[in-house]
Amino acid sequence: MEPAPQKKIALVTPSHSKDIERFALLCESIDRLVHSYERHYAIVNDDDVPAFAKFARPNRVIMPSSRLLPRWLKPVPSLVLRNGRRLWWSFRTRPVHGWHVQQILKIAAASQLPEQRFCFIDSDNVFVRPFDVAGYAGGERTPLYIDRAAIRADSLLHAPWIRNCDRLLGSARPTAFPTDDYIGNVIVWDKAAVRGMTTRIECVTGTDWALALCRTRAFSEYLLYGQFVRMSPEYAGAHEIITESLANAHWDDYPLDADGVQAMVAGMSEREVALCIESFSGTSVSTIRDTVGLSGRGAGAIRPDAAATSDRERSDVRVCQG
Repeated sequence: MEPAPQKKIALVTPSHSKDIERFALLCESIDRLVHSYERHYAIVNDDDVPAFAKFARPNRVIMPSSRLLPRWLKPVPSLVLRNGRRLWWSFRTRPVHGWHVQQILKIAAASQLPEQRFCFIDSDNVFVRPFDVAGYAGGERTPLYIDRAAIRADSLLHAPWIRNCDRLLGSARPTAFPTDDYIGNVIVWDKAAVRGMTTRIECVTGTDWALALCRTRAFSEYLLYGQFVRMSPEYAGAHEIITESLANAHWDDYPLDADGVQAMVAGMSEREVALCIESFSGTSVSTIRDTVGLSGRGAGAIRPDAAATSDRERSDVRVCQG
């Protein structure tokens, strides 16, 4: 019997204008080191599309968020911020922040886009080693990242998120703590499982899944997906549990200098292919770029202040215009 063909996989990065320099570095690292994927979808606020258009390539699509979000959810003008954060509003629910919307966008992308698997890579990441996406995620079983027993009952954020997962998914009994964490970087989802998850949320809540999440507010898309897969024998059997992350992460709120970034690279395991240095750490993008060898001096480098693509290139790029 011939082996089953590999699943088609897309990379997905929700981003926004404040992260454009980090997004530029991520794209450069993808273009140099990542292969065996169909497309890279960059999903941005509609008014950010012109700023991101220069990153489009034949296999990179710049997509406005309105293509994926429900019509009833609208952005507040960018001049109106709450604690420095953008808001989305609706007559159906209280306003939600951009962080909530990015989570909803990931679920919508995996439900609506044509590929079978989706590898989510936020703008805080940069690849420093070659990564064969299909080799990792294109087989019969979808990799499911798990950090075993990492969430305690007194966790200020994660524990309420888990309890809301139980409610949204109609769990037969409350999750016992400590419980597994599914939040990480370079995370892969399967389309069929995502659609099963949204159907489950709608059956339990009696409302549209996106509206249910907006009304919940305190949720994690990765915990929802992981909890749903683990509670479903059908989807659990279609996933392979992975306990080692693909990214070495800096989650703290202090900046790294070049020595700190180099220490992260030196401390990577054999399996890790990327660094995740959270934007709130304040680490300089130029420090990351220079330390990992993506100084931007080589041909094909992508810089946020780069000139617009040439006429010949512009004829090939993929920018969705709403």
